[in-house]
Amino acid sequence: MKVPFSWLKEFVDIDVTAQELEEKLFGCGFEVEELIDLSAEIKRVVVGKVLECIPMEGTHLFICKVDCGEYGKDIQILTGAPNVYAGMHTPAALDGATLPGGVKITAKPMRGVESNGMLCSGEELGLNDDLYPGSEVYGLLDLPKDTVPGTDICEVVGLNDYVFDISITANRSDCQSILGMAREVAAILDKPVKMPATDYVMSDYKYENLNITVEAPDLCPRYLGHGVRNIRYGQSPQWMRRYLALCGLRSISIVVDITNYVMLEIGQPMHAFDMETLESTQIIVRRAHENEEIVTLDGKECKLNPNNLVICDGSKPVALAGIMGGLNSEITEKTTQLLFESAKFMRDNVRKTARSLGHSTDASSHYEKGIAEYTTELGMARALHLIQELNCGEVTSSAFDVSAGAPREGKHFTATLSGINKILGIEVPGDAVLDILRRLNFEVKRDGDVLDVIAPRYREDIEIGEPDLAEEVIREYGYDRIVPTFLKDAAVTNGGLNKEQQRQAKVKRTMCSQGYYEISTLSFYADADLDALHVAADAPERNVVRILNPITENLAIMRSLLAPSVLKVIVDNLKKGNGAGRVFELANIYVPKQQPVTELVNEILHLGLGVFGDDEDFFTVKGSVEALGEAFGLKFDYERAEDVPWLHPGIAAYVFCEGEKVGVFGKLSNAVANELKLPKDSKAGDKIFLGELDYAALSRHIAAVFHYEPISEFSIVSRDLALVVDEKVSCGAITAVIRGACKQVGNVELFDIYRSEHIGKGKKSMAFKVDFVPKDKALSPKDIERFIKKILGDLKFRVGAEIR
Repeated sequence: MKVPFSWLKEFVDIDVTAQELEEKLFGCGFEVEELIDLSAEIKRVVVGKVLECIPMEGTHLFICKVDCGEYGKDIQILTGAPNVYAGMHTPAALDGATLPGGVKITAKPMRGVESNGMLCSGEELGLNDDLYPGSEVYGLLDLPKDTVPGTDICEVVGLNDYVFDISITANRSDCQSILGMAREVAAILDKPVKMPATDYVMSDYKYENLNITVEAPDLCPRYLGHGVRNIRYGQSPQWMRRYLALCGLRSISIVVDITNYVMLEIGQPMHAFDMETLESTQIIVRRAHENEEIVTLDGKECKLNPNNLVICDGSKPVALAGIMGGLNSEITEKTTQLLFESAKFMRDNVRKTARSLGHSTDASSHYEKGIAEYTTELGMARALHLIQELNCGEVTSSAFDVSAGAPREGKHFTATLSGINKILGIEVPGDAVLDILRRLNFEVKRDGDVLDVIAPRYREDIEIGEPDLAEEVIREYGYDRIVPTFLKDAAVTNGGLNKEQQRQAKVKRTMCSQGYYEISTLSFYADADLDALHVAADAPERNVVRILNPITENLAIMRSLLAPSVLKVIVDNLKKGNGAGRVFELANIYVPKQQPVTELVNEILHLGLGVFGDDEDFFTVKGSVEALGEAFGLKFDYERAEDVPWLHPGIAAYVFCEGEKVGVFGKLSNAVANELKLPKDSKAGDKIFLGELDYAALSRHIAAVFHYEPISEFSIVSRDLALVVDEKVSCGAITAVIRGACKQVGNVELFDIYRSEHIGKGKKSMAFKVDFVPKDKALSPKDIERFIKKILGDLKFRVGAEIR
């Protein structure tokens, strides 16, 4: 944001140089990206009085004798400007002078006649008519006759000024104006702020039947409107045009200039409608209809939708709220009566509309940071005052204030001095705290350690009491006064990773040893990503944290599941020709404790994994899960998972640890795979397998200290069991029964499945290798026979298995 030094001085008695103020602003958290010295490129250019002007025979040139005060009373300079005359006061660039653009002036002969400089036009000094009248005239800049020869030209034309180019952070919307920065400068220098005049007198005239209605109060909490008639179309005064020009805006007409001036000075974007172009006296603020159209002031046609907010005249849109007015209600030289608009539009809606339509403006950039209710009121009052001050219209008594119940006072809260100092880590004297808050226009009452605080109405960024107040105090007190200290719970350590960090590192090493690559994805995605996995509307995963001001609609919610992120990485690899791979991510999911979200959410660490390629199948993922379990001394049980919408119901399993469900894995559902935008003729979707483990739940079963058992000195005895079971009986169910029947059972491995008419319809034969691990003595044939008998009995009772 550009802030002219001279404009700031109208609000605050500044007694430091521009360079000193730049340093003070930086110390208070305002980054001055550039301090522009308007006179930096102009050297040795002074006021010159043309004493005589003689045409040079046979040329278009004039030989002039110029009085330049202390630089010379009779300097000869040649010029070809057609408007030069004796007695003219004009800028004279002397020998050795420099002009904007790096132009250097030296004494040299022209047509054999010595010229000791150059007489200048306004354009050659980088001026236009807005900065100084007459600057755009073809020829020399004709200065007033009371200017003193030899005076530095920058003092005469107003170029002895500085412009601060300040980067305003998104949270300080109150500072995106000259007045806003003046408040900060006043606080820094401990000087009072001279508020701009906002008084005006209304006439008795009132527009009949004029009415304003807000149908979308959620997008427009406050809308002020005021009728003005007997408009005088003309040029703005020089002081207003100059300030607009210094901030990068060209003068258009007096009414339009007032709206732009108020936006720069007060920070309130305004708009003026030509009332004679409105089709009715009803102004309606509503959501646009689907495919409704508007042509904005710059001639751009916009097709709208219900996400866009428009201002309508009862039948059609006449402005795109917070962005730009419509061409159909433009202020012209024929305008005699208008309606001023000063409103608060929700910043997220303005930002989304501006980006979706590709239509960013100065007004939208202000609204995107946020406009306070206070600024809306002040902006309207200032605009009406300027209408009367500049005698360009009659302020009628037709005034409207449509509000959605917004507060008319600043935020009220309590804080403690000890709490503020605790946050800062230093002891700021109580009187200093009160003085700083007073200079920043906070209303503060102190009762011992307790502060009763009311924030200024324009400070809508103040939210959470002590932390925000601590920030305000330290930026004025001085960041250089902060003494490095430990946080409350900090302690000196020997460095290295703590136990949990070591455990997570071990998880990653284990996954990498299984051929996986670690990925890192954003913590945000869209509802569409859950839709793509066919997650039901009432599923727990739909209980999400929604971002109030998302960067894009594709990053609108915080993830409640890692699977969408992992699947995206797999799909991207397949589209780029990488036909096989294994990936994993150990990261948080975010689960709100309640809706709406009013407190910190639960961050739960999950392990997401995915494999894809022709050589991958269900058992490669199962093997990875089991390898992870072995690394931490855990044993997993499995059950068929038939209710996970993004996994194939026949090729998916839940993972259990000590009876607690800790995850799921399996083949990607055919329905989901068929909807992926994979390369044509690709069957890669048939070979995608996903898994997700609740690491936080899993870690509760990991022993704090591992106890190792010595390897048995006795041999392991293995037996094969061929069982006939119903088709619906799963391998996991049989394995669980075998392990539960005998403590000596070690590894249980399925090595064959056989189906035949001889076995029976709806039956299958499953062959298992079962290892029996001896404890303190060798296992005898009778022991093995007893174990097998117990296992077969349990199998028959629990799953109806028969020995084949």
